[in-house]
Amino acid sequence: MSIDTPPSPPPGAQFPPPDPRDRYGRFRNEVMAGGSVTERPDGAEPFGGGVNGAVGGLAIVGLLVWLAVSNHWMFLFVVGILVSVFLHETGHFVTARLTGMKATQFFLGFGPRLWSFQRGETEYGVRLLPLGAFVRIIGMNNLDEVPLEDEGRTYRQQSFPRRLLVISAGSIMHMLIAIVLFFSVFATKGQIEGAPGAEIRGFAEQVSPAAAAGLQAEDVVLSVGGVVIDDDVLIGDAVRQHQPGDTVEIVYVRDGVQRAVDVTLGENPGTDNPDVAGTAFLGVSTRGVTEWRDMSIGSALTHSVTDLFPNAWESTKGVVKVLNPVNIFDHLTGESDDLTTRPTTLVGATDVSGTIGSEEGLAGILLMLAALNVFIGVFNMFPLLPLDGGHAAIAVYERVREIGRNGRRYFTDVSRLMPFTMGVIVVLLFLFMSGLYLDIAKPL
Repeated sequence: MSIDTPPSPPPGAQFPPPDPRDRYGRFRNEVMAGGSVTERPDGAEPFGGGVNGAVGGLAIVGLLVWLAVSNHWMFLFVVGILVSVFLHETGHFVTARLTGMKATQFFLGFGPRLWSFQRGETEYGVRLLPLGAFVRIIGMNNLDEVPLEDEGRTYRQQSFPRRLLVISAGSIMHMLIAIVLFFSVFATKGQIEGAPGAEIRGFAEQVSPAAAAGLQAEDVVLSVGGVVIDDDVLIGDAVRQHQPGDTVEIVYVRDGVQRAVDVTLGENPGTDNPDVAGTAFLGVSTRGVTEWRDMSIGSALTHSVTDLFPNAWESTKGVVKVLNPVNIFDHLTGESDDLTTRPTTLVGATDVSGTIGSEEGLAGILLMLAALNVFIGVFNMFPLLPLDGGHAAIAVYERVREIGRNGRRYFTDVSRLMPFTMGVIVVLLFLFMSGLYLDIAKPL
């Protein structure tokens, strides 16, 4: 991809078109710019939020300290997310500077300033709402008012390759983070793979035939009545091939030793699932079994890259499923418990990270962060404003419209996209609130 010299502003072009200074106009400009368009006044104090800003900052630090004390795995996961968000914006910032654009703000968080400082032409700082981060690049679109002397350094005036590079840099950074995380795990511990069997996690609250027969938590069931338990045969399916009252042989592994025990199956009360009421009942909850396979450095490096593609594909399918309003309503009404279609937030993901950390240690947390970075990188490039992918789509559209114009630039009037963008924001807000409710009311 070549990066050519940015064109000069077209004769007579004015940015932005006349616009009243109302709250909606400011909100519209900030949505389209991906962050605040209000610059720090000259001579402003470092604590932009005053006493309230200091209190808000201490509250955020206090939450992090509380999380570190209560569960160090969850704290490590949250820190990993914060680092990923910071590196995402660093990707935008560095590429913008390298391609001649002017970046005036680099903030962690949104909303009111808590603290900031000025270095050169850029203000760095922290804002109250820890919902992400942003880099303010001037002139992201035709709504962004820029002094005439800075017009040549705006995003909108750069060449197509430069604009596409800068707007894609955040997602590219997520993919690079994922590669590093994958490699760090593969090279030191290997690759986690599924293994035959089902590990017992717990027993039914009512009488459990398995517990009565002497089976214990963490036993790995290999077969039920001669039916081998593997990826294609779940333990419940094997049990329901029999009738209540049948005695079946359970082959299992405990402490590395294979054993066998006869269990008389009970009758399923259908408490959790009425569809299986009256069928044979073992009375256990299980999970899949995994094991670590050592990898060479070369293989670890190769898989660190190639594993991005299946992860990206699964992330794409996951985004499409989760954005389906029908799936969201089914989860909210309790009609669905399919985790592949359930919306979730960092609250739910952080809760899960505590379990993964206690079971798989640091390697499990790093793999979870790698998969999450792939997901964010893919989701962020969906061609919808205000996501980066929406800006990339505009750049591509402008490039297509410039064909046959003898080098004359075409500028999209993004104000016409505002109704659609607001629709996207409403959907994303509904998705977030639904996921947060489910994470709190029905933890994963």
